[in-house]
Amino acid sequence: MITNPPVSQALIAKNIPHTVFVHDGDLRSLEQAAKERNQRPEQVVRSLLFRESKGSYLMVLIAGPEQIDWRKLRQHRGTSRITMASKAEVLQVTGYELGAVAPFGLPQAIPILVDRSVLEQEEISMGSGIRNVAIILNSKDLMKALGEVEVLALRG
Repeated sequence: MITNPPVSQALIAKNIPHTVFVHDGDLRSLEQAAKERNQRPEQVVRSLLFRESKGSYLMVLIAGPEQIDWRKLRQHRGTSRITMASKAEVLQVTGYELGAVAPFGLPQAIPILVDRSVLEQEEISMGSGIRNVAIILNSKDLMKALGEVEVLALRG
């Protein structure tokens, strides 16, 4: 039984209350994850990694099935080119597999942007660093744990 995934360890170090949720089997969708966690899809926060240039990355946290407006993201970052990081890049930059990514316990600091959709829910869940295991916490506690990050409207 998994009780202390990497993201939980990082949150414990910051005195952030949270719960570790272990799914019974493999997750195939955001909707399945939400249902098994007794949440709505908009309570599941996705941590998306983007490549700005070679060796330069940023993470965007967005709630549920929401999509990012690429134009807004490029405009905010002052660049004409941003792409989604590849599966290999996600593992290399975050140390986590797709489906387990979170903004905590990263091997190196990268900029983190939070879409306002994340703050619309009181209780949220996110990756734990281990596939099929989630962290459930209050969105205010997430923001406290993140510290100084930008919150903006990036939804499409």
